[in-house]
Amino acid sequence: MLETDVLIVGCGPAGGAAALTLSTYGIDNMVINKYGWTAKLPRAHITNQRTLEVLRDMGIEEESKLHSVPQEFMANNVFCTSLAGEEFGRIHAWGNHPTRKAEYELASPCGYCDLQQPKMEPLLLGHATKRGSKVRFNTEYLSLEQNEDHVIATVKDRLTGESYKIKCKYLIGADGGNSKVAEDLGLKMEGKMGVSGSMNILFEADLTKYVEYRPSVLYWILQPGSDIGGVGMGVIRLVERWNKWLVVWGYDINQGKPEMTDEHVISILHNLIGDDSLDINVEAYSFWTVNDMYATELHKGRTFCVGDAIHRHPPTNGLGSNVSIQDSYNLAWKMAMVLKGQAAPSLLESFDEERLSVAKQTCYRANKSISDFGGIFGALGLFDTHDPEVMKQRIDGRKDDSPEGSKKREALNAAIDFTNYVYNAHGIEMNQRYTSRAVIPDGTPGPGYSRDEELYYEATTYPGAKLPHVWLRKIGDTKKVISTLDLVGKGRFTLITGIGGHDWVHAVSHFKEQSDIKMEVFVLGPGQDYEDIFGDWMHVRGIQEGGCLLVRPDGHIAWRQQERAGNAVEELFNTMSQLTGKTIPVKEATVS
Repeated sequence: MLETDVLIVGCGPAGGAAALTLSTYGIDNMVINKYGWTAKLPRAHITNQRTLEVLRDMGIEEESKLHSVPQEFMANNVFCTSLAGEEFGRIHAWGNHPTRKAEYELASPCGYCDLQQPKMEPLLLGHATKRGSKVRFNTEYLSLEQNEDHVIATVKDRLTGESYKIKCKYLIGADGGNSKVAEDLGLKMEGKMGVSGSMNILFEADLTKYVEYRPSVLYWILQPGSDIGGVGMGVIRLVERWNKWLVVWGYDINQGKPEMTDEHVISILHNLIGDDSLDINVEAYSFWTVNDMYATELHKGRTFCVGDAIHRHPPTNGLGSNVSIQDSYNLAWKMAMVLKGQAAPSLLESFDEERLSVAKQTCYRANKSISDFGGIFGALGLFDTHDPEVMKQRIDGRKDDSPEGSKKREALNAAIDFTNYVYNAHGIEMNQRYTSRAVIPDGTPGPGYSRDEELYYEATTYPGAKLPHVWLRKIGDTKKVISTLDLVGKGRFTLITGIGGHDWVHAVSHFKEQSDIKMEVFVLGPGQDYEDIFGDWMHVRGIQEGGCLLVRPDGHIAWRQQERAGNAVEELFNTMSQLTGKTIPVKEATVS
């Protein structure tokens, strides 16, 4: 029987991130994958700021950007009759609108990129193995048994047909939207699978002349009368600039999968592109279903599920791989502390408490975004007719010099603008404010939101929120600036204070002497460790200079003290005891 501390089932974004973070934290882990390699099809691709912050903490942000399309080439979300045809309008996407770009840049040291899943998975898994993860491909998870002390998984070598067992202290199910781990656990789910049907067509074609002047990762094609489902809406998605693409279009799931031939596929592509003379190489096509289901419990016993196993939704908003990676990032530091004996197993209960709401929110937003496109169809008058010719006439009616034409233009512009909730939902991506046993309230009311919390990120140091990003200058290095986010993470707790907070420095020093929990302390201010050269930290810190913020390994604020402490040592030890669920005694000699 093989043994490991953590067995990870699946090596997609969630599984790869779990392996990478656990190995980085020094935890023995093993990954099994049913197939012979990582993903071949470019399903997930949008990589948002919060995920790049995770990759930054893991030390692979720059490498991930080498394999991706940068943010500036994701700028235009285009609506048209075909790539070569008439354009209805565009929207600046993924934080590229001039009025939004500053907000995105103020929110994070990281931007966006388009990192295709076949490149993301080897990146995560490759660095995980370099740091100690063991990986077994062609190994299928069959079942599990668990008790209070361990989990035993039965797996099958798909090359030899041999079945064997793997014993672990914890098991992570990262086995996707048809998760057998989640099924075997009997995790409670809400929602519905198979809401509608879709098809992917992966192909190569040089589309430079149609797209280079309006770079985007998504081109929406509206063609009434075509066989691309419903009112005739399909999408051409960038895979590699500008010669590899993925077409997505819908079919009536009640009628079953349509019969396809290579010739039929080529004709679909020629219609969507609008150029019959184009040389096209079709690599693959496959069917999938739109789902709307999320888990209402994320673990049982010593087995936890992450990623698509617990939130199953369409790719709108580009949330899938991002939320999956962030699930694992949330779980890994807690699991590492428990396995090292630094925290009680009860700390792991906070995973459900924090990520359940994210799973629900993700599924809601991704499915709501599909219906948001209905505003475009409604504005053009396409809902009360099935006649393609009538649809085309109504689409052309937006150009009429008439009151009706004017009204249609206004409605269309408003409907396209409304898709900001799909492509610029900055708050959905960044506004997670956790409430759990791994967060200690400070007795103040929550700050709420001054603007739409889905569209806009609002930085705060309220306990449970992500530490705000501002640029600082390190003393002794007059040329380099560093983000506040670069002070935290790295598998440790971080205490941030200011001038007047030297009692906290003293407290951290004593804590490090008496506990093997990693913790660092930084003083911000003139002449201190780091200077707030732009004055931005003063505006967002939410505490007095003598107060402190205690930041978790995942960059979320665990606790804050707004003023100087009466007894900093005692307060810090009591706080860490509460967070970890294990009493950390203060020796008499250390109490100041």
